[in-house]
Amino acid sequence: MLTSKARRRLALKVSASGIVGTLVVFAGAALTLSSPASAAADKTLSIVYTCSGGPFTNTSLTVPVTVPDTASGTFEAKWAIPALTLKTSPNAADQVKVGGKLTVEGGTHADLAKNGGTVTSGSTAVPTFQVTSSVTVTATTGGKVTLKPTLGAGSLTLALASSTNTADVTTCQTTSTTSVDVTVGTDGGGTGTDIIEYDCTLSTTGGTDAAYPATVDIKVTPTMPTGAKANQDASITWTGTVQTTGDPLKVPAAGFPANSKIFASLKASGAGTPTTPVIGEAALTATAGQSLTTLPTVTVKVKPTTTGTVTITPGDIVFGTSATAPTVKCTAPTTGLKTYTFTVAAATSTPTSTPTTTSTPTPTKTTTVYQTVTPTSSPSKTTSSPRSSETPKEGADTGAGGTMGPDGRMFLAVGSVLIVAAGAGGLLIRRRGVTKG
Repeated sequence: MLTSKARRRLALKVSASGIVGTLVVFAGAALTLSSPASAAADKTLSIVYTCSGGPFTNTSLTVPVTVPDTASGTFEAKWAIPALTLKTSPNAADQVKVGGKLTVEGGTHADLAKNGGTVTSGSTAVPTFQVTSSVTVTATTGGKVTLKPTLGAGSLTLALASSTNTADVTTCQTTSTTSVDVTVGTDGGGTGTDIIEYDCTLSTTGGTDAAYPATVDIKVTPTMPTGAKANQDASITWTGTVQTTGDPLKVPAAGFPANSKIFASLKASGAGTPTTPVIGEAALTATAGQSLTTLPTVTVKVKPTTTGTVTITPGDIVFGTSATAPTVKCTAPTTGLKTYTFTVAAATSTPTSTPTTTSTPTPTKTTTVYQTVTPTSSPSKTTSSPRSSETPKEGADTGAGGTMGPDGRMFLAVGSVLIVAAGAGGLLIRRRGVTKG
């Protein structure tokens, strides 16, 4: 049987275990309840189109257009184009040129005109792909932006990107009256969007590749400097991440030339910064056909010349041997981009070093006083005694001093010379003896 102490210990253990278990259950429940609110979901406007004519056989298309739940500045509308079928297989690889319109209240919509999708030579099937358009918010914070399909013919058009026949277009229209609302919120760090829709093209020196031209979504995050000073370089760290919402950013089939780099440009304004874009570069390592996802980090330097605030806007991205000789160039839009700022303070004044001057002391003026002394009569000196000793009055008995001829210093000097001469002679004799031996 258990003693009373053992029973008490067992009871305490059971009680503690129960408390811990209860806390775990409550924590899990709280986490479960809070998870749905952690991020707002996107909203989708589904548009049904009736199509005719042109190079495609599709007569009906359902196109979902996805927008964020909350936005400010400029945001993207993502069009998911379903699988398409060509009437005739092309002789060369191509893309689909998509045109689209939306009716927007509380904002403005830039009509969709983008290339996308993969058209394979000798095939009539075009897989599903996505293109994006941009919406600029004009409503105030707390308001909303309402997006609706544009009615009438031509609200969606499809054609081959390489086609020179402007009439060879599949035209679609809708009668849908559905709509979707986007709440206008604050951006929290700038105006516009940090996910930039780049138009990427392949230069003639890069060969040909079915992946280009491409519409690539890249999230650009420039980190602003702290402690920037006027007339000094301020370093900005640029990072870019390719999103899955657009086309992939692919290394051309022929690869990049040797010693290729990534060149990222930023536009600066304010505090006397240059009017031309500033460019940073970083080494680039990639294999032919590879899809780039995370781009190398680039350091971009800008030099403000006055105090104030500098505003930074992301610019173009170039892949190649130089910023002016691109293999692939990704051009950024000129509007709707998020801006970033940093403050420039006055440069700290550095005291100028004063050369050390050696002051020459002013010589003290010495006045020499000449006094005429009239000798008094004194006992006559015996001329036969040339070495007489004179003792200064009330002074020490110094003897004759300098009047008695050469003193000990002469003997010391002569002795030193003799010692040196003897040493030199000894060395000479020794050297001759060694030579003879």
